[in-house]
Amino acid sequence: QVQLVESGGGLVQAGGSLRLSCAASGRIFSINTMAWFAQAPGKQRELVAGITSDGSTNIADSVKGRFTISRDSAKNTVYLQMNSLKPEDTAVYYCNARIRGRPWSTENDYWGQGTQVTVSS
Repeated sequence: QVQLVESGGGLVQAGGSLRLSCAASGRIFSINTMAWFAQAPGKQRELVAGITSDGSTNIADSVKGRFTISRDSAKNTVYLQMNSLKPEDTAVYYCNARIRGRPWSTENDYWGQGTQVTVSS
């Protein structure tokens, strides 16, 4: 009943930029946190950046100063602006959102299908 649809991944040279978008749709009463995770081949999925409903952000040290997370609450959309990309940023990037579907219901975690980001050296 809730879908997260990501877009914006692709192939870019080192030093380049990409902007990822993730739009949530379906039965949504409220969205708490929204976040981006990255999973490189053979590695665990790791938090890249998160943003709360009031705009507070948490950025991983490895991307601090290069990546920026933002959200448009009216559109139920979260963005990840990635600048100065490095080959080690190559991964599948997943959108995550903690969503309450109805008033007084519990929040549930939802995931997007993932979008590939490849940075060539």
